[in-house]
Amino acid sequence: MDDLVLQAMQKWPNVPHCHGWLALDARGHWYMRDDRAQAAGPFPQVKGSRVDHEKLRAFIERNYLADANGAWYFQNGPQRVYVDLEAAPWVWRVQASAGWPLQSHTGLPAEFDGAWLDENGRLFVLTNLGFGLVHTLDTGIAAQAIEAGAWPQPQELAFAAMPQRFGYRLVPRPPLEGG
Repeated sequence: MDDLVLQAMQKWPNVPHCHGWLALDARGHWYMRDDRAQAAGPFPQVKGSRVDHEKLRAFIERNYLADANGAWYFQNGPQRVYVDLEAAPWVWRVQASAGWPLQSHTGLPAEFDGAWLDENGRLFVLTNLGFGLVHTLDTGIAAQAIEAGAWPQPQELAFAAMPQRFGYRLVPRPPLEGG
């Protein structure tokens, strides 16, 4: 986490959390979802405005974490901005080189631990960083890793079962008062 973020958290410790304003799609793109986008429909049916500003994306990615309940968020200074996920908290890029190295959508290297296919044929991978979806442009490279025996055959698992099994929340929201 950035030092300025840590300092802001100490200076303003009781800033309310934010929900529904930031989202991550299945290709590793961030989206800002203002009131209008949220009113128009849920993510990913209505995505909002894609974050294309390089420094803002880098800031989000450096301060992207998960809480103890599997809800992923961006620590924006003193405010925790929870992230709606289209598929998983990580989107993996696969390199077609020795060892088939993985890299997260945030640029972090990761080590392969296992693979699963959902009912739509999407490939998900567990790594030392956590669980994520293989980027659509890299599924062919991942298939080569499986065919070469570098990765084991993926297991089948329904997409709806993945968040509970791997401990993440697609749409983190605060509990309703009184319930």
